[in-house]
Formats: sequence, C-alpha cells, structure tokens
Amino acid sequence: MVLTSVQPGYLAAAAHITHVAHVFALTIFILILVWVLHFRGGAARLHSDDANLIFNVHPLVMSLGFILIIGEAIMAYKIVPADKMLQKFVHLLLHLIALGLGILGIYAAFKYHNAATLPDMVSLHSWLGMLTICLFGLQVTIKLKILICAVKFMNGIDGEGGDVAQWVFGFVNFWFPGASPAMRGLLVPVHKSAGLVVFLMTVCTAETGLVQMDAAPGAESRVINFTGLFMLLFAFAVSVSVALPKVF
Repeated sequence: MVLTSVQPGYLAAAAHITHVAHVFALTIFILILVWVLHFRGGAARLHSDDANLIFNVHPLVMSLGFILIIGEAIMAYKIVPADKMLQKFVHLLLHLIALGLGILGIYAAFKYHNAATLPDMVSLHSWLGMLTICLFGLQVTIKLKILICAVKFMNGIDGEGGDVAQWVFGFVNFWFPGASPAMRGLLVPVHKSAGLVVFLMTVCTAETGLVQMDAAPGAESRVINFTGLFMLLFAFAVSVSVALPKVF
C-alpha cells in the first residue's frame, strides 16, 4: 500500500513543512561544518594531541545525530513513501543511528575534558545532555525489546513468560494496524509525545551548549547565533509536522 494513494490530504499538509525542515537541517549541518573547520581549528579527530580537535567531534556528531537524525526519524512517517510498517522500521533505524552518534559525542566530551584538565558534569549543558541521552537510550531500548520479543513470538521461540507476553502485546498495539482502536488511541499519542519531548530536550541541550561557547563578537559568534536560530526553526518545523492532522 503506497502512502500517496491513501492519504493525499495528509501528504499535502505534511510535505510542505517537512521540506522546510529539510532546508533548516541542511543549513544547520553546513553552519556546524563552517564553525568546526574554519573557526575551531580543523577536522574533528578523537585521537589527537590537540584538545580542541577532540572537542570538535562533540558538536559535529551531536548535532548530526541528536538533532538532525532524530528530527528526521520523527518525520519518517511523513517523508517515507511506503507502507506503515516500513516507516516504523526506518523510524527505529534512524533512532539507533542517532543513539550511536550520541554515545560517541558524549565520549568525545569526556575525553576533551580529560585532555584539557576540565571538570566533568558541572554545567547545565552537561546535566541536560546526560539526562536526555539516558531518556533517549531508554526509549530506544524499549523499542528494541518489543521488536526482539515480537520476532521470538512470531517464530514460536519461548521467552521469559509474562514479560515476553507484555512486550509482544505492546508490539502488536504499536506496530500492527489491526490492533484495538481504543488501545492505539491511548498508547500512540503517549509514544508520540514522549518522543517529541526528548527531541525538544536535545534542542534545549544544544542551545545551552552554544551559549557556553564564549566567542568574541564577530564572524564566529554570528555563526554560533545563526546555528542556534536554525536549530529552533528546525524544532518548530518538526513539531508542526507532528501536530498536523492526517487530513488538512
């Protein structure tokens, strides 16, 4: 079943705002590259004697993974021209990629602090960042657990009794369109809201990180400011795409 054949009004409403979001995402990535390559001393490298080059890994992979890719994962249901099941798998795959990049970004931050002899976990940015990645990791782990248990169930593999039954029940209600409308009506909005909250937390965390970069007034500070502005615009576009009705 092709999405365009069953939800034309939905696509008409969602497509325009997702196109705008893509422009914002590309702009953010370009600005981050300009900042890292031109103002921060060159290409990001984890294994470097220069602490600044180690640091450069952090904003690069965190902006790519925890803002842009998570945003694209949220919009997967709007932009992937396929049936619902494939959209769900794309959504989960993008979340896994984002989590991997997020872990790399956190590692780079701690390694930079160690190289520059700076204390860890003392700023609001670090507190928000750790809370956000823990919540996101929990969210992705639950999704994977549901998927693994469902695969075992469908292949007749015995699992952990009631625990497996609970996860399979959740899997069926989230992933299969034939689930009870009442149950889906209860659970799906909670799932969407939780995902959007975590995404907005990543944007807030990024903004506090940009504020910490105390650049002197000039070209670098303008790049940082525009990056923060476009992150807010991207978050707004993603949020609006989620809020759009299926028929508009």
